Amino acid sequence: MEFDGILFFPLTPFDTDGRLDTAALERHIAFGLAHRPGGVFAACGTGEIHALSAAEHTRAVAVAVRATRGAVPVIAGAGGSVGTAVEQADAAREQGADGILLLPPYLVSGPQSGLVDYVRTVTEAVELPTIVYQRSTMALAPATAAEIAGLPGVVGIKDGAGDLDRMARIVAEVRRVHGDGFVFFNGMPTAEVTVPAYAAVGVPLYSSAAFAFAPEVATAFYRAFHAGDPLAERLLEVFYRPLVDLRDRAPGYAVSLIKAGARLRGAEVGRVRPPFTDPTDAETAELTAILEAGLAAVKEAGNA
Repeated sequence: MEFDGILFFPLTPFDTDGRLDTAALERHIAFGLAHRPGGVFAACGTGEIHALSAAEHTRAVAVAVRATRGAVPVIAGAGGSVGTAVEQADAAREQGADGILLLPPYLVSGPQSGLVDYVRTVTEAVELPTIVYQRSTMALAPATAAEIAGLPGVVGIKDGAGDLDRMARIVAEVRRVHGDGFVFFNGMPTAEVTVPAYAAVGVPLYSSAAFAFAPEVATAFYRAFHAGDPLAERLLEVFYRPLVDLRDRAPGYAVSLIKAGARLRGAEVGRVRPPFTDPTDAETAELTAILEAGLAAVKEAGNA
């Protein structure tokens, strides 16, 4: 599976009654597609998969497939209990998704052999290209990662753990065993801050939560970083690092702030669902200033 560009993780909009708003989701995805992402990852972490019913998850994936119209790959979230992961993967396949992002097992931990079995169970049940999400209860040893990479259907590993030493060893071991065709990408919250470090260990692809509300900034950073343009550092200074500081004030703000930012841009995405909470008015004002600074930096660079 080939990805060329930023990986777009859409929000899942809810209406004023808290119900899934499919029309708003289609508009939100269309807004992102205009900025040419490399892939659309629907109903994943930024899309509040933890808070979606089975029916809502299926509808969200169906909307993403319809809105994307084959322009880029659509990857659907799946995970939790092994039974739920299989059901979500199967629903994604039926809706026409190109693959799944397999999230970690819910709540419980297991030995490395159990993690392999978790991935194997899902991929054997549903034949769909699978990217395995390393974080939380899915922490892989290098040898385990190589074993998982060899399972039929597994095409990539996304890292959200942030252990660069472990990730460097995983990349080296998977490349040693399987060659260079396997996909890795940086899935850290506000991944742009760690892009240089991940690129240095062989992981140049990354997901961008900020793309969901500031695609102009995210796209400008992507291009500037790859071109060695000083704009990349400028955007880290005025947009990404302040966003991280604000994000770290409360659990769940990695999603809540993105949704608040989308509302600031006029998108009808609604509020987050519990247990996440929305930012305060004062924090929203800080987010507004961060957004304005990022957009201004992009505009200034374009006029230079």
